[in-house]
Amino acid sequence: MPKSFDHCMDLVYQSDRDRFLTTLFAPAAARPHLFALYAFNIEIARIRETVSEPLPGEIRLQWWRDFLTNTAPGDAAAHPVAMELGKAIETYDLPVSALTRMFDARVFDLYNDPMPTLNDLEGYAGDTASALFQLSGWILDTHEARAITEAAGHGGVAYAITMLLKALPQHAARHQLFIPGDIIKKHHADPNDIFSGNMTAPLAEVLAELRSLAREHLEAFKATKLPQSARPPFLLLSLTERYLRLMEKLRPNPFEEPVEIPQWRRQWTLWRASRRS
Repeated sequence: MPKSFDHCMDLVYQSDRDRFLTTLFAPAAARPHLFALYAFNIEIARIRETVSEPLPGEIRLQWWRDFLTNTAPGDAAAHPVAMELGKAIETYDLPVSALTRMFDARVFDLYNDPMPTLNDLEGYAGDTASALFQLSGWILDTHEARAITEAAGHGGVAYAITMLLKALPQHAARHQLFIPGDIIKKHHADPNDIFSGNMTAPLAEVLAELRSLAREHLEAFKATKLPQSARPPFLLLSLTERYLRLMEKLRPNPFEEPVEIPQWRRQWTLWRASRRS
């Protein structure tokens, strides 16, 4: 295997261990391309954490746009993730438009603008988490793209909302607000309580409504007819189920008691989900 593949695999192992584990349930021939896709997702998702101002982040996202539109082909050879992603695109004829929407959505991450509405949040989740599920399923079974799209839509929204709830303290610490403004207004919550880590009754109602929404999308995902061949990436949703149950059961103050599942239990959950599949 080329060094660029090793780089992608190591990046996913270090930065997205759960997706790394789901990839081990996929056919060996597809794994390098899944690792390339997931490494690309990590690259664009962590830009906010690696820049001090939005403009350098926008420049990095523009680089990916140039790469995908073949306007910067020379640079790709020096970027191991771009090199492997290019192979995946060529091998499976991946829709570049879906990849473009993924990093376009990440522009929101660079700024501290609040998420305006619930529709905006679902759109963000669709262009990021849902797109990633769809493209990984496409790699595993291109012929079932329509069925995979429906499952990815609901599954991605459920996963994204759950992970955003889990990461609420980290986002609040840098004044980044993914909670929709219309939901905050509906429950008469104060965004400043989020930024200061002050858990109030209205904020608890906001978080409960978002958990309920994630649960609705998760149940809708379960009702889809996902092809067996495309299931490995979606094993991740067994963890979404567990996180939601933990949040609903304990209802902890996320600013004082972060919601977390030990690594060994996450691995066990994924293995059990694979057996049920």
